[in-house]
Amino acid sequence: MTTLNGRHYAPGPNTRVGICIDGCDPAYLEAALPVMPNLQRMMRDGCSGLVQTIIPSFTNPNNVGIVTGVTADLNGIPGNYYYDPVTEVEVMMNDPAFLRTPTILAHMSQQGGRRVAAITTKDKLRTILAEGMKGGICFSVEQAHAATTAENGIDAVLDMVGRDNPGIYDPEASIFCIEAGAALVKRDLADFLYLTTTDFVQHKYAPGTPNADGFYARLDTFLGELHASGAVVGITADHGMNDKVLDDGSPNVRFLEDLLVAEGIGARVILPITDPYVVHHGSLGSAATVYLDRDDDLEAAMRLLRSIPGVEHVLEREQAVDTHSLPPDSIGDLFVLGDQHTVLGRTPAYHDLAAVASGLRSHGGLHEATVPMILNRPLAAAYDDRLRGGEMLNIDLFDALCNGVSPYE
Repeated sequence: MTTLNGRHYAPGPNTRVGICIDGCDPAYLEAALPVMPNLQRMMRDGCSGLVQTIIPSFTNPNNVGIVTGVTADLNGIPGNYYYDPVTEVEVMMNDPAFLRTPTILAHMSQQGGRRVAAITTKDKLRTILAEGMKGGICFSVEQAHAATTAENGIDAVLDMVGRDNPGIYDPEASIFCIEAGAALVKRDLADFLYLTTTDFVQHKYAPGTPNADGFYARLDTFLGELHASGAVVGITADHGMNDKVLDDGSPNVRFLEDLLVAEGIGARVILPITDPYVVHHGSLGSAATVYLDRDDDLEAAMRLLRSIPGVEHVLEREQAVDTHSLPPDSIGDLFVLGDQHTVLGRTPAYHDLAAVASGLRSHGGLHEATVPMILNRPLAAAYDDRLRGGEMLNIDLFDALCNGVSPYE
């Protein structure tokens, strides 16, 4: 048994594989299950339920939550992007320097006896996932062609998988991630793995559409390979996904910074969904933080924001910290959440909306915070009750994989 971030982990001898299917709203699996016989088999052999994500329901905070087992107030990652009011610089939170706790990947690699691997589709997560790993393998699909033993713990990834790595806006990029993980297991190169995909398909295609179902059918092939290998496999997601559009199909967006400034309230709005992959979402999600120029404007800003149609919650910093377990030094004076079909922006000039002009599916709020969790082995009664009762979080994935499954697995 080993202890990390206040949790005890006791993985059995079998290979453990944790998988985060980015943007996997439960509706996708409900629609695609008829074309996913391997996932059906995994669910019959194991267990499944719905769990809650970290808020804001974005990629970085939830992936980091999954691999640390703790919330953002402890691991330090409340979004993909944040503003440092001391240096007055807006930065991506993909530097491991922001990480305040070790990951289970690093911990297992340092304990010895486990061969650890992490594969991320988007390169933005790679350095955080690799932080503290002793040996082991960590590469992204995006840069798989450039992987080296010195940097990534492996080379010739394309030869191993047997094909070129797809582009980041190709649905096959996520397939390649799970396919590469299955190849590592087949070649006995790793026995403790974390695989995390990208949500291009979910941003562009609704559940039950041919493109979405076809994607999940392809994914099922390599989930089946992992299941057949004898590995203990756990699947969850970082967030769900919803349409965020007006009747004409254009983005249903509220430009908060424009609205505040128009009322004489000096403010900087930070959108924690922001990352380099603007084709996915145009930097529009259902969560925002607001930094005010003057403390005296707090009450006026709250009244204005709460009056905006589509704005669901406006919390002061301390309320947001208490309600959503966020680090107080990495969020603004106000924390804002949009409703199920509304996204929050800064100003029209800030966003390049060409990629989402005819349709936007996005995430970040409470309505994208329910996701699946599936394990291909039965869980002990206490874990099974929590999972089926909706009492677990996605960050409990490795707890379930290591402790909830029979210790002899």
